Amino acid sequence: MLPPIVSNFVAGESASASLSHVQRLNERGVNVILNLLGEHYHDRDPADEDAEAYLDLVSMIDESDVDACVSVKPSQIGIDVGETAFRENLRRIVEHSVAKDVFVWVDMEDHTTTDVTLDAYEELALEFDGGVGLCVQANLKRTPDDLARLADVPGKIRLVKGAYDEPAEIAYKEKSDVNEAYRKCLTFMFEEFDGGIAVGSHDPEMIRLAKHLHDEHGTDFEIQMLMGVRDDAQFELAETYEVYQYAPYGDKWMSYFYRRVRERKENLLFALRAIVS
Repeated sequence: MLPPIVSNFVAGESASASLSHVQRLNERGVNVILNLLGEHYHDRDPADEDAEAYLDLVSMIDESDVDACVSVKPSQIGIDVGETAFRENLRRIVEHSVAKDVFVWVDMEDHTTTDVTLDAYEELALEFDGGVGLCVQANLKRTPDDLARLADVPGKIRLVKGAYDEPAEIAYKEKSDVNEAYRKCLTFMFEEFDGGIAVGSHDPEMIRLAKHLHDEHGTDFEIQMLMGVRDDAQFELAETYEVYQYAPYGDKWMSYFYRRVRERKENLLFALRAIVS
């Protein structure tokens, strides 16, 4: 059983518990992206096991009445083992999900995996007519070129600021520079994409910009936020816009929880209050 403080950031230890979380969120107008916790496997067996777990999760979503999709980390399904393992497992997940009408997101990890992840996404998005989406990171200096490449590819693109500590020669390091890069990338997407835009941000400024660009260009978009971060804002935004909560689940919750606590001061204060109260 999850400690009470952890349950603010993790949707449960099992797939069935995560679907109960989805049901509660759906009742308040918020859709959910489920992610099985686990990453950076260097052996094929655990990567294959998590791929199988995603197949089971997709079947459970299909058999339920909840509105949910899934998101997969490349290092969880074999990219650290090799490109072949990653591509084979991702294909299995996408094929099964498209058959069950469940959307699949592919997360983006550090810059060493960007090209392989982009290539795999583009191939599957074209083959399955957009039944898959990809995360791209505004802090990488290459991202405008990647977005230009992806503008006519069916599917969805989630734009985030980027959380990996990348080298300065390939990534913006100053917060102001990352914010400016995000604004430019988001503007390009609304101008050049035919929908399929996901605004992956908790930043009110970026969400306001997305609203403005939507009003200006009429391009459809959705807002995506993490479970446990600005939950009240998620419910409020869902009254007008399509909102998805990225909700992890699984028994590998320890490292994820501490990462969430470390990266945001308000999360740390929240955790401390819960511990001492």
